[in-house]
Amino acid sequence: MRVVIAEDNALLRDGIVLLLGEHDIEVVAAVSDGVALVAAVDRERPDAVVCDVRMPPTYTDEGLRASLAIRAAHPEIGVLVFSQWVETSYARRLLSENAGKVGYLLKDRIVSTDEFVGALRRVADGGTALDPEVVRHLLAAPQVDAGLARLSAREREILGLLAEGRSNVAIAESLRLVERSVEKHVTAIFTKLDLPHARSDHRRVLAVLRYLRA
Repeated sequence: MRVVIAEDNALLRDGIVLLLGEHDIEVVAAVSDGVALVAAVDRERPDAVVCDVRMPPTYTDEGLRASLAIRAAHPEIGVLVFSQWVETSYARRLLSENAGKVGYLLKDRIVSTDEFVGALRRVADGGTALDPEVVRHLLAAPQVDAGLARLSAREREILGLLAEGRSNVAIAESLRLVERSVEKHVTAIFTKLDLPHARSDHRRVLAVLRYLRA
């Protein structure tokens, strides 16, 4: 099995390289940031990737953004996130875009090297490896609708009134707006929720359903 590693801590990175080598796993590249990770994957086409979450230059979410890019470009490559941080929104995206070949383990909860190596092999073979703590965070955190998150306070208020079954005229009277202004807000809501005009779908109903699910 061929693997690319992305870890900014040099001691930990070297340690993982040595550990995998002892288990006959070839590390074809070991890098310290997300940009170098994507480049190494494009160049080496490994069987799997092991990456941290927070890496240079901002130490926020570089590793996870790189993981999502790799999953999109190379779905045949397994991705094992190995970090001390749980980022639920990214973890949910990693899991939802492809059911297999993904893992998310927490560094301080690995109790044996065999556990880590076994998880990596499982991910490379098409399976999943999720730390129970990551699963707990996913279940505890509600899924955020990206479209709804783009709405302004006024647009959310109008969408709430749509959910009550109000017409544009009734909404205008309730908020003391002209009807034309309400129409513009409703159109903006459809746009931000990625609801294109289609004869077969009622956009007001779809928008309300999104609102109620959230």
